[in-house]
Amino acid sequence: MFQIARPATAFSLDKSSKATKRMEDPAHLAFIRKLPSVLSGQFGCEACHIRIGSAVHRKKHTGMQQKPDDSWTLPLTTAEHKQQHSENELLFWRSYGIDPFELAIKLYEISGDIEAGKRIVLASRRSPAVGESDR
Repeated sequence: MFQIARPATAFSLDKSSKATKRMEDPAHLAFIRKLPSVLSGQFGCEACHIRIGSAVHRKKHTGMQQKPDDSWTLPLTTAEHKQQHSENELLFWRSYGIDPFELAIKLYEISGDIEAGKRIVLASRRSPAVGESDR
């Protein structure tokens, strides 16, 4: 049987490679922290990374030991942020009727423009559905 010889590293990802290094953007994180929460509208938010993946948006899933690119962040209060990571994240966002990927993309496109960011966040919020008022 014919077999091609491959080095042991042939299918491994070099974590130092620019192709796999996560994109850091401190200015965008600072911008996100100045916006109201996408859930409650309260200020005093954290920049919360979206960990779930989306093939449509070419966003890979990131595990607990990884952090996604800083472009995949949304403003949430500390309590909301803890809730986001304490349950199924996809169901969390769906329960609020928010597409986190589209919202993060919109906010990254206007990063730095606080007034435009506030408008985008307020437009994304909706009244809770029946039974969700406790959230």
